[in-house]
Amino acid sequence: MNRHHLSPLAAAIAISLWVAQPANAETATNASTEESKGTVDLQVTQVDAQGLQGQETTEGTQSYTTGAMSTGTKLPLSIRETPQAVTVITRQRMDDQNMTSINDVVKATPGLFLSQADGPGRQGYKARGFDIDNIMYDGLPASYTGWTMGVQPNLAMFDRVEIVRGATGLVTGAGNPSAAINMVRKRPTTTPQVSLTGAAGSWDDYRSELDASGALNDSGTLRGRVVGSYQDANDFRDGVESDHGLFYAIGEADLGENTTATLGFSRQEDQTNFFWGGLPIGTDGRHLDFSRSTNPGSDWENKDLRIDTVFGEVEHRLVNDWKLQLRGSASTLDGQFRGSYQSRYTPPYTTLERTVWQSGHDEDQKALDLFATGPVEAFGRTHEVVVGTSKRIYDKTDTGYSPYVTDWPLDGGKPNFVRDSVFDGHSVTTQDSAYLTTRLSLADPLKLILGGRLDWYDYDDRLGDGDYKVTRNVTRYAGLIYDLDEHHSVYASYTDIFQPQTEKDVSLDVLEPIVGENYEVGIKGEYFDGALNASVAVFQIDQLNRAAVDTSVGPICNGATCYVAAGKVRSQGIDLELQGALTENWQVGAGYSYTRTHYIHDQDPANENQRFDTATPEDLFKLTTTYRFQGPLEKLRVGGSVYWQSRMYNDVPLVDGSNYRIEQGSYAIADLMAGYQVNENLDLQVNANNIFDRKYYSSIGYDVIWGSTDTYGDPRSYMLTAKWSL
Repeated sequence: MNRHHLSPLAAAIAISLWVAQPANAETATNASTEESKGTVDLQVTQVDAQGLQGQETTEGTQSYTTGAMSTGTKLPLSIRETPQAVTVITRQRMDDQNMTSINDVVKATPGLFLSQADGPGRQGYKARGFDIDNIMYDGLPASYTGWTMGVQPNLAMFDRVEIVRGATGLVTGAGNPSAAINMVRKRPTTTPQVSLTGAAGSWDDYRSELDASGALNDSGTLRGRVVGSYQDANDFRDGVESDHGLFYAIGEADLGENTTATLGFSRQEDQTNFFWGGLPIGTDGRHLDFSRSTNPGSDWENKDLRIDTVFGEVEHRLVNDWKLQLRGSASTLDGQFRGSYQSRYTPPYTTLERTVWQSGHDEDQKALDLFATGPVEAFGRTHEVVVGTSKRIYDKTDTGYSPYVTDWPLDGGKPNFVRDSVFDGHSVTTQDSAYLTTRLSLADPLKLILGGRLDWYDYDDRLGDGDYKVTRNVTRYAGLIYDLDEHHSVYASYTDIFQPQTEKDVSLDVLEPIVGENYEVGIKGEYFDGALNASVAVFQIDQLNRAAVDTSVGPICNGATCYVAAGKVRSQGIDLELQGALTENWQVGAGYSYTRTHYIHDQDPANENQRFDTATPEDLFKLTTTYRFQGPLEKLRVGGSVYWQSRMYNDVPLVDGSNYRIEQGSYAIADLMAGYQVNENLDLQVNANNIFDRKYYSSIGYDVIWGSTDTYGDPRSYMLTAKWSL
């Protein structure tokens, strides 16, 4: 690590250690008045006598952390007990930062990067140098591909988002060694509660929301909740419009003293006319420096999608604190897209034209998970076990239209799109698995987590010959945690994940899957009964078995190129994070990450020891904080956010055979927030984003022919929110 990275790293460590000093803890929690109770009373964060310990739900706590999460191992562990870098974006933090979609969560989460390299509306999510290709809902994974329909879950129906960075094959099955994002839904409450929210912001951005919950019978054994949300917004780009609608309903029933059943439904509808192409770059590879309000699209472009999801859960509590849980989900996506991007496919590749295309997409995803968890007594100590089985089915149909042309004139009207089966696709991917996780108490301060998973993976290309299978793939998990004292633990962990690939070797056999191995060591701190968490982690990820051209043979694989599983990419870096309450009135979520991802072996020898993805920044710093005043100003709260990233660049190949390095230098964005509790029912809040109106590119171009990926970040904007609660 060079000198450039030592200064922010040293500063972040110093800040973490300073806020964790015992003297501060005593000051923050008035320890002199609480010693007799032996607890911490965080009145403003509404934490009960046991603090946040063991508490998973974040709604109503006003906290920036959680007491327990199960995304990493399915065991309900605290952040300190989880031997990987983890983050929770709580309901309070979503509200304070006025988050509305998963894009906002990714931008705020340490170590995660929001990528728009395939176009401004085709967002991808990255962590530790690799794409995130699974998004979980209440612990059930679903495949995610941002370059097709790019679904952005509406945050109005979620209590929190749990993120585990690194390989997560134990809980997701196939995927990249990047991160798991787990969207945890809101649940019904026994106590009646109703809230109405209205918001208005820059560029005619209007949003309304209703959230009602409570018992449905006198005994409280039936509970229900309904959430509705609608947003109609324009954009800082000329003529860009979008709207987002959500309906969410969930019911919960106590079927007996030991059994609880949950059933829910959600429908999300999204529409926008700005999706595919961004701004082009010049034939010399440089930014063309358009105005931020420039809309490169046409008025006929549009993307519509609807996602219907039915989900349920049955939990049965057995003897000796054992539980049996069955979770299931079925979702259907129906989407259609028609759009264009500016391109130069016609020789001599100097004139801007349009590439136009229309397609329909239907995706059916089903997931089922059955598992039992509970304690086991052995060798005089209590251990924990999770054993289960799961199934995933991803049925994807793509409907093509013509024309798909690359020379449509810039001033041309809407193409006459006609159904064309030549562009059709239909595939069904099935994953079956069995898994086992155990948390062994080796000694009072020493815990060992061991896990294993077997996967049977089947890809069925219904309209082609690209079928392949992976049989009994083994995924491994190991984590050792040692408590140094009451507040601090050190850990070391190993996790892996597999990703099937389609390339074939000289024997016409599909290559073995890519394997991502995550090695991590760190130290974690937990203060104020779990109300504040701090962590420092160092990691290395090796992605092995990547397809590389077999140069020892000619093109004999049925006329195609032969491959060997020889490619290797390595990611190394550090994560630092602080989340929770610094004092009883002061919440913070902060993190710094440095990630260097480079080729070790590749089919192109020139890539070796070079960066794997130059359009992703190596350094990210993110800070969000909120302070609630006391005394005469107790109704007032203020807060702010800072986002900083290091530079990113692309070496753009030019038509004459040379290259030009296009880049976006490092930049920082600052946001402010102020809220006022008018009375027990009405709360007002104003958010000001990019307050210094920093002009920057959130993504940069990489090709002068397919050149439409320069995308500006949002200018200064404001949002006023009023929430009425009963």
